[in-house]
Amino acid sequence: MNDTYYRPAGSAGSGPFTVELTPANVDGWAWTSLRVLELPAGGSHAFATGEEEMFVLPLAGSCTVTCDGEPFTIQGRRDVFSRVSDTVYVPRDADVVVTSESGGRFALPAARCTRRLPARYRAAEDIAVEVRGRGNATRQVNNFGSAGEFEADRLIAVEVITPSGNWSSYPPHKHDQDVPGVESDLEEIYYFEVSGGPGGDGFAFHRVYGTPERPIDVLAEVRTGDVVLIPHGWHGPSVAAPGYHLYYLNVMAGPGQNREWLIRDDPAHAWVRDEWEHQQPDPRLPLSSSTES
Repeated sequence: MNDTYYRPAGSAGSGPFTVELTPANVDGWAWTSLRVLELPAGGSHAFATGEEEMFVLPLAGSCTVTCDGEPFTIQGRRDVFSRVSDTVYVPRDADVVVTSESGGRFALPAARCTRRLPARYRAAEDIAVEVRGRGNATRQVNNFGSAGEFEADRLIAVEVITPSGNWSSYPPHKHDQDVPGVESDLEEIYYFEVSGGPGGDGFAFHRVYGTPERPIDVLAEVRTGDVVLIPHGWHGPSVAAPGYHLYYLNVMAGPGQNREWLIRDDPAHAWVRDEWEHQQPDPRLPLSSSTES
């Protein structure tokens, strides 16, 4: 199943998008989309959002987003490890133009939705940065589009930074059933970037596995630009190799009436959380903030 749900860098692009994964081009996919737009210096790209709401999130570079004639300036960042970026939310049924004077790479996480909300700019300093886990399972979560931090119709999106040698998305968990107050039914996309080193590009690992009733089996070595699709099943860990920091963008949405991210840990590994009571968070975190480093 690696070939179905693991898409290495360069294998899922089209036109100006180095990644373009949507319900229209992924079999069995229903709710979430991810496009990564590459623009040269002075470049621009115009598109209609259609039935999707989305964020414009710089991975590298700055841009201006014009939504139905209203411009928003995004300061952006040098790369995903240098700072938390400001973002712009654009609604469904909108005409959007993204323009970049110096060029850059911009993620467009999206979800099908029904309500049309206003376009909004969100400053980097307004984004809650959470340090989650303990010990070598500590990671940083940038909640620019989480359910509790930003209003959207269906789309949930966050960034996670895992320092070198640490594990994240752990214990393995799932959210593929609608169980009120316990678990949400959300399909998910992971987009990865990995810091480099003196010898070249870095790498990490990601795991997805299912149940007897709904099997899935993915064990992938991931590098910058790779994507893993998770329609269902337990997912985690994401493991950063020593020497290389790991970044991933999570994009989630589903059919539930409530926009919420409720997870269920794999009961075989849930006990690990009890171990964290006796450990300290990794002192390297947070690796980034709203200030350029």
